[in-house]
Amino acid sequence: MALRAAGRLLQVVPEWIGLGVARPVAVLVGRRAAVRVPLRDNLARVLGGAAPPRALRHLADRAMASYAQYWVEGARLPTTPASEVLARFAITEGREHLEDARDRGDGIILALPHMGSWEWGGAFLAQIGLPMTAVAEALEPPELFAWFAEQREAIGIHVVPLDERAGTAMLERLRARGVVGLLCDRDLQGNGVEVTFFGQRTTLPAGPATLALRTGATLMVAACYSGPGRDHHAVILPPIATSRQGRLREDVARVTQEIAEALEGLIRRAPEQWHVLQPRFAP
Repeated sequence: MALRAAGRLLQVVPEWIGLGVARPVAVLVGRRAAVRVPLRDNLARVLGGAAPPRALRHLADRAMASYAQYWVEGARLPTTPASEVLARFAITEGREHLEDARDRGDGIILALPHMGSWEWGGAFLAQIGLPMTAVAEALEPPELFAWFAEQREAIGIHVVPLDERAGTAMLERLRARGVVGLLCDRDLQGNGVEVTFFGQRTTLPAGPATLALRTGATLMVAACYSGPGRDHHAVILPPIATSRQGRLREDVARVTQEIAEALEGLIRRAPEQWHVLQPRFAP
């Protein structure tokens, strides 16, 4: 399998070589129309349509270089010593929110965007005693998903495929007072909740809000960014209030809109690290 072979190669070559090759290749790929158009459209939406074309092209190139870095560093994580993971995690803004929820004995839901390297964040959480269970899109062939899950297990992230059993697995994890990470800036199944996101009506997954409302778990929106330098840092926002105020559907819609607004703020901090290359907004 080509992806598995590439992953093994990236684990043995020095990181600077992997990045030196992957970044310019990704920039060239990003200039092809199939990627360029949706990527620039997404970035323009984040910037509110204010960026001139030249600046938008430059930002798109940086986004593709960041995406390449995500894959190189992710491939290397299973063989990265725990001491290095801790040493290269420079800042954790809002760590106290995690610790407060842990100390209360709550289950924890982290609503995440495709920013920076969420796997680095998961590896860091495992090292501080808060291993995360994450839901991931099922891949074909099944052997590819098995390899993907195995790589994440090696860094302390338990991966559950996005299928009809995922909700039950998440409920069980939260009832055991564990940590669940849900990437929720794309509605992969097409059955999400309608929200306003960067000024446009679209849908986001209902999972984070529904799980929080049903279990009483603490719900926080967070992102893990690359930088400064070779390091990484996380931003964990204060918990979103999830007390019941009406019918479940209405509460899910209200909480999901709050998640959308929190995601906007995190994405605007580093739009070039938002790794969503598919069309995200209607024309």
